[in-house]
Amino acid sequence: MAGGPSLGRQFRWLWGAYAVSTAGTWLAFDAFALIAVLALDAGPAQVSLLAAVGPAVGALVSLPLGPWVEVRRKRPVMVAADLVRCAVLLSVPVAFVLGRLGSGQLLLVSVVVAAADITFGAAAGALLKSLVPREHLLVANGRFEATNWTASMVGPPLGGVAIGLFGPVATVVADAVSYLLSALGIRAIGAVEAPCAQPPSRLRAGELLDGWRHILADPVLRPLFRNTVLANSLIMAASPPLLVLMVDDLHFAPWQYALAFAVPCTGGLLGSRAAPRLVARYGRARVLRGAGTLRACWSPALACTGPGTAGLVLVMVTEFALIACCGVFNPVLATCRLERAPADRVTRTLAAWSATGKATTAATTALWGVLAGLTGPRAAIALAGGLLLATPLLLPRKAVLAESAAQPVG
Repeated sequence: MAGGPSLGRQFRWLWGAYAVSTAGTWLAFDAFALIAVLALDAGPAQVSLLAAVGPAVGALVSLPLGPWVEVRRKRPVMVAADLVRCAVLLSVPVAFVLGRLGSGQLLLVSVVVAAADITFGAAAGALLKSLVPREHLLVANGRFEATNWTASMVGPPLGGVAIGLFGPVATVVADAVSYLLSALGIRAIGAVEAPCAQPPSRLRAGELLDGWRHILADPVLRPLFRNTVLANSLIMAASPPLLVLMVDDLHFAPWQYALAFAVPCTGGLLGSRAAPRLVARYGRARVLRGAGTLRACWSPALACTGPGTAGLVLVMVTEFALIACCGVFNPVLATCRLERAPADRVTRTLAAWSATGKATTAATTALWGVLAGLTGPRAAIALAGGLLLATPLLLPRKAVLAESAAQPVG
């Protein structure tokens, strides 16, 4: 991740803050679900409710925050979001030690963290656009993407070990500390933003929709938005049925299931590192359409997962190919999205995009849980994979992408 142009001290602090908080997030992957099962004796319905409702309600709560953040300096907002996440996460181990932890508190914390995630991400995108020259945005986004996949490779296995050694809330404490360290890193960037004009005293209802208005009016962002939201939700919706298929039906050990998803994350690391070189060689239009099409081709194979080593290898190869394509597609998409957003609408655009993605993924995951209960996990996985094959039809035409690359909006 160290190769490529130097993007300056301020970017390194932003990247470092992102790296430490991302490491904490992946270390605590599925922590609330594990706490619900191990400490609260929750059943499948409660765990599914926690996984789906928290992010969905958090996305709804975040809606007024995009316009609010747009007219404020982004660095203080990011520090505040980090501190809020740290505080609410620390409430979980405190309540656990006092014997007062309940599923309602886990749900409330999940909502607050989801809303703060969206707010932080939207503000971070606007800050990144002000820190990094346009010609280096793809390199910067590639480094963020590579960091995310590296953390996803290492974090969950280490989190499992930490829970085994120190108890079910250990990774939540680590995640909270990671947000505190992230806040310190954001502060270390220093004053890079001009003072904002006096913000309006009252938020107009119409401003809540400004992000979606810009996305849906843009000939490039509109199809990318539809494609990405649908594709990501279908990819994620197949994960719980696949877990049930592998662990319950095919009797894979939990460590084998974890290995089946940790090892393929190397594909995301390789893809994100290759993205700038692929764009330089083939152009953004071909890379976006090519990677966006290829990432839709692999998931149907997961419905064929069988027992034993052959089944485990099939899952690992399929997930590696899928994640490698996502690793190429995601930083190119993120760069295009930043370039297409005018400076006075970056935060609202990113907040609207992220909120829609989280809400859609939560709803689709819940629906696929019901579907898997009615038809079996293999049928649910096959349906998600079949629908995913149609998502490349939503990608923008190559001519539109090529024209947008020549004449970026932002």
